[in-house]
Amino acid sequence: MQDSLAASAPAAPTDLNAEVSNAWRTVDNMIDGFFALLPKLILAIVVFLAFWLIAKGVRKAIRTTTEGRKSSNVGQVLGRLAYFGLLVLGVLVAITVVAPGMGIGELVGLLGIGGVAIGFAFQDIFQNLLAGVLILLREPFREGDEITSGDYTGTVEKIETRATFIRTYDGKRVIIPNSQIYTDPVTVITAYEMVRSHYDIGIGYGDDIAEAKRIALETVTGIEGVLKDPAPDVLTWELAGSSVNIRVRWWTDPTRSNVVKLWDQVLQRTAGALAGAGIDLPFPTQQILFHDQTEATDGDRTRQREGWPAGPNPPEPGNLPRALAQSNG
Repeated sequence: MQDSLAASAPAAPTDLNAEVSNAWRTVDNMIDGFFALLPKLILAIVVFLAFWLIAKGVRKAIRTTTEGRKSSNVGQVLGRLAYFGLLVLGVLVAITVVAPGMGIGELVGLLGIGGVAIGFAFQDIFQNLLAGVLILLREPFREGDEITSGDYTGTVEKIETRATFIRTYDGKRVIIPNSQIYTDPVTVITAYEMVRSHYDIGIGYGDDIAEAKRIALETVTGIEGVLKDPAPDVLTWELAGSSVNIRVRWWTDPTRSNVVKLWDQVLQRTAGALAGAGIDLPFPTQQILFHDQTEATDGDRTRQREGWPAGPNPPEPGNLPRALAQSNG
């Protein structure tokens, strides 16, 4: 047995040398293959760069042609689609340069499998891209419009294929994904040339409602910036608990700065005019009556009434301390 072990021992270095030789041969073949493929790789990179430059030039030309026109958004979409389409074409041509034996069918199959995988991986990105294209094409709003989307209200700064940039009224930039804007309700404040504002003013029940409405209407009509057509109006709106509410309505330019400025003037001048004419502007009041502040002739006080428990010895009318002392006794 020792002879057999001794005979097999020298074979180990030979096997190791053979494995190392095979490894070096594999590496050498890879290096030779890389250098053999290097001219094709360089040519493929040059081809892709050429398509990239052409794509940039086409996108710029389309944007320049449609800039300042009503079709500027369409030009922006077409420019981006042409850009990405030429890039994809450049990749395909570069692949055929590196691997001339790969046919069109194999490339399409490869793109199909890869497209499914990429679609699942970048589902949100593609949703935002498609929503952005639809927004740019249908133009529910444009750059410079004031909109409300979700909890955010502001001016649209930029519409991209992925997201819409909004500058809020307090000077913050909000980036909203286009898929959210396209699927959720959006209020376009500046969609039309005018917008209506209103405010409810309470007057006393003893005041002349018609006179109060006349004063409020004259005041609002005389404010510069309030549109004459449609004209402002004043309506009797609610018989509230402490006041008769009249609603003042007026139309203005829809921009936020103008709306806020006129809101301040309408409220300030209307309140001053009504107060100056002796019209009461009451605030909500509440009257509290204690149970002992009733007359003895109000009824049978031995029965439960006004929150008092029934019993043979109800508290007598009088001030609250005496009533409480009697009820406790």
